[in-house]
Amino acid sequence: MASMTDIIFLLLIFFMITSTMVSPNAIKVLLPQGSQQTSAKPLTRVIIDKQLNCYVAFGNQDEMPVTWEELPAFLQDCAAKEPEMYVALYADETIPYREIVKVLNIANENQFKMVLATRRPEK
Repeated sequence: MASMTDIIFLLLIFFMITSTMVSPNAIKVLLPQGSQQTSAKPLTRVIIDKQLNCYVAFGNQDEMPVTWEELPAFLQDCAAKEPEMYVALYADETIPYREIVKVLNIANENQFKMVLATRRPEK
């Protein structure tokens, strides 16, 4: 019979392999810590990296760069495809709060549901 350590080790390997296969070209963003990780799968992702570059993705599509001016139109197009959509904001923890407020304002003006992505605190 396999020991608990063996099972945990196998699960660790499994998650390491699947996480690298899911998004090999993922944009590097260090999320702020929160008590709950973002668990639900958002339909639309907005990513802001350390250099204040903005990227967007709808559903399972790859992230693509957009300007701040293009962001509202992109989100409106996504909402037209999926009226019940909500937006997950993946913002690097070092970016100024005013950049997050920009996205929140766009969401608020268009009545989009918004989620802020966080990571688990290190123990």
